[in-house]
Amino acid sequence: MEMNTVSVSSFGIAGLLYLALQICVTVHIIRYKDDVKSSIGWIGLVWLTPLIGSIIYVVFGINRIRRKALSLRNKGPDILTVTGKSEEEIAKEIPHAFLQLLRLGYKVHPQRFALGNRAQAFVNGDEAYPEMCKLIAGAQKEVLLQSYIFDNDRAGQMFLPALKQAVKNGAKVKMLIDGVGLNYSKPTIASAVRKIKGVEFSVFLPSKSPINLPFVNLRNHRKILIVDGRCAFFGGMNVAQGNLVNTHPKEPIIDITFKVEGPVVDQMSRVFEEDWIFSGKKHFIPASFHASGPLPGQMPARIIPDGPDSDYGKIELMVLGALSCAQKSVHIVTPYFLPESNILTALEVAAMRGVDVEIILPSKSNIFGMDCAMRANFARLLEKGVKIYRTRPPFDHSKIMLVDGAWLFVGSANWDVRSFKLNFECNLECVDKKLAAEVEKIIAHKKSISHSEKWDKNARPPLWRTLTDNAFKLLTPYY
Repeated sequence: MEMNTVSVSSFGIAGLLYLALQICVTVHIIRYKDDVKSSIGWIGLVWLTPLIGSIIYVVFGINRIRRKALSLRNKGPDILTVTGKSEEEIAKEIPHAFLQLLRLGYKVHPQRFALGNRAQAFVNGDEAYPEMCKLIAGAQKEVLLQSYIFDNDRAGQMFLPALKQAVKNGAKVKMLIDGVGLNYSKPTIASAVRKIKGVEFSVFLPSKSPINLPFVNLRNHRKILIVDGRCAFFGGMNVAQGNLVNTHPKEPIIDITFKVEGPVVDQMSRVFEEDWIFSGKKHFIPASFHASGPLPGQMPARIIPDGPDSDYGKIELMVLGALSCAQKSVHIVTPYFLPESNILTALEVAAMRGVDVEIILPSKSNIFGMDCAMRANFARLLEKGVKIYRTRPPFDHSKIMLVDGAWLFVGSANWDVRSFKLNFECNLECVDKKLAAEVEKIIAHKKSISHSEKWDKNARPPLWRTLTDNAFKLLTPYY
């Protein structure tokens, strides 16, 4: 009898502790989560799956990153100082819709446009990696290399001789890889890089230790290479053998990155500088801060960093602004398309205004359930006139937004909640008809190897597929 009393008492205490935990977690969700649907989802998970739901929220749902951003230097020539013209004079040379978008962009992220840049697109690692290695090997002052994934495979090994040569030249070499992305290959590239005397190597939020488990959902997704503060490769391409498509890897990946030259490279250096310091390394002055010389081009451009550490959502706001300002066309290429309702509505409204809105996605994703989740949004978009294309394999990891044949928004961000809300991302905003024409040819090729999704108001998909698609769609905040 005494044993039963003790057992009942123990269960009662455990029940009270569970209840207290659920209440505390719920209070935290209500206090710190801004998105209503996300809050309701987390609260439902916490109460419908006691203890497990609370643990999942504590590990994945809390934003623990709070860092003080470095002050913007706005160093280098900008769109006003280089031309010597007033804002009113420049306004006469820029279409009204673009001027609206540029003004909006400055409100979203108060970083001036740097004028005098030049950019060129490189498709796949077959084109990009040799050029990147050549650039590194020729470094005289500095190499800043940052990536989400940098595998210890054929692709990663290509960079090691170039890094050795840069050090031999006297360049200071810094390499920063995300803690989760680093572990995509075993053994990792870390040991091989650390053997190169003179290369400083750091990991962004290492994920091996249980202490760092709560940060596993907040990743640094940026991909930046900067050499001597003058030239950079910037985009969404990782360093992995799959990107060497011409070598016929087991899992080939199509991707795009951009070679960028000009004053905007200094803005990229600042992003790397912040991440480098955040990873525990000492402050340094990037070579771009002292860079000078003739301007390589005419393209106005600027960098928009985004992340969960400050006023996140800047990239999402820029996307919304571009959709609202578009007059003729919007081309979107992304590997993952799971935006929230505000983006979906903006796409529908743009299409209904008569804008030619095209979304190009892979026919088969590399993430389980992603195809079902994305497909759940197709019907509403197609009904309003949005065109959706699915490219045949290989998997297309490219990230492009092109508006009215001139405004480009490229970088590391996907069109999903993870990129818009959780990851550290970085995009380049520029206005350049020449680069846009180059990108339009790439997009046209993607469409040529695609099939278009069709909308039939009388079509009734099987019940099992509707349920499956909508069930995976519920995971939108967690993909």
